[in-house]
Amino acid sequence: LWWLFSKMLHSVVRSQLFLLFYILLFTLPCFYSTVSGIPFGSRNRRLYFNKMATYINNLQTTWKAGRNAYFETVPLHVIQGMMGVRRSSKLETNSIPLPVISYEHIVMEIPAEFDSRKQWPYCPSIGEIRDQSNCGSCWAFGAVEAISDRICIATDGRQKPHISSTDLLSCCKICGFGCQGGDPHQAWSFWVKYGLVTGGNYTTHDGCRPYPFAPCNHHSNGTLGPCSHDLEPTPICKKACQSTYKIQYSKDKYYGLKAYSLHNKASDLQKELMMNGPLEVAFQVYEDFLLYKTGVYQHHTGSALGGHAVRLLGWGEQNGVPYWLLANSWNTEWGDEGFFKIYRGRDECGIESEAVAGLYKKPT
Repeated sequence: LWWLFSKMLHSVVRSQLFLLFYILLFTLPCFYSTVSGIPFGSRNRRLYFNKMATYINNLQTTWKAGRNAYFETVPLHVIQGMMGVRRSSKLETNSIPLPVISYEHIVMEIPAEFDSRKQWPYCPSIGEIRDQSNCGSCWAFGAVEAISDRICIATDGRQKPHISSTDLLSCCKICGFGCQGGDPHQAWSFWVKYGLVTGGNYTTHDGCRPYPFAPCNHHSNGTLGPCSHDLEPTPICKKACQSTYKIQYSKDKYYGLKAYSLHNKASDLQKELMMNGPLEVAFQVYEDFLLYKTGVYQHHTGSALGGHAVRLLGWGEQNGVPYWLLANSWNTEWGDEGFFKIYRGRDECGIESEAVAGLYKKPT
């Protein structure tokens, strides 16, 4: 009897082990193919995001979610590649650490709301929404947008350059990997050390080095053409202006006086904004952010996708909820006409921990 029982037990164990092996063999690839939680296949992707949007809206939270069709078809690596913040390693000898500025000693009356567009109406760049296209260049866009604003503010509107994202994206080797991502801190250091030329958007072809990639339908069924299904290659660093521009490359440079980062205190960011204008911030993007339409965003569900850099313009309150006002670089058909709000005062998604800025070096 014992011999028979042992044989039966051995058979059961062997069957269970085979079943476990079968499950692991055919399901592990599924886990690896959905690294962020986003499934492959447009039909599954659509169901996934629809359920997520319904869940968020049923919460009756501080923001509204909606369908963004672009994310239902584009490869996952492109979505993650759009989140282009890559912090330089402290071990990299070429990286330049920024000093950390604190405004604790400066007493200022901080208003309940502040909007850089209203504070400096003579600087049209503040209200502009650019389009990074299918390139992980948010780190460069956040920098050159804020730099353009700050030059205008520092000169009381006498200078209104449109600083080139292409010049920074292609020529800043210490920043990182171009369209594969870069470090906002090093972007501002590069401006101080090497300067940046002008360059309009793809559609304008203005300035010394305009952006080479066309705007496209990020995340919605908009009026623009479809985005490519892969990341764009990083442009070549050309230290020459386009042929139609009459100013020499070296003569078109704008330099920074100094660059710095800020303590992760909301009041420090507010004081910096009031004194010097918009700055660049970075935050962790989760899957639910892709569905943002209006309201004050706060993370509720979904996995992390990567770091994204944007421009901080101001703050306020909406229905009693404190928020930061920011400009994205996914064109005006995304979100709230290209802008969005995020919860202020509790470092939502790290938005208050990664702030960088700098001052313009006026020509003597």
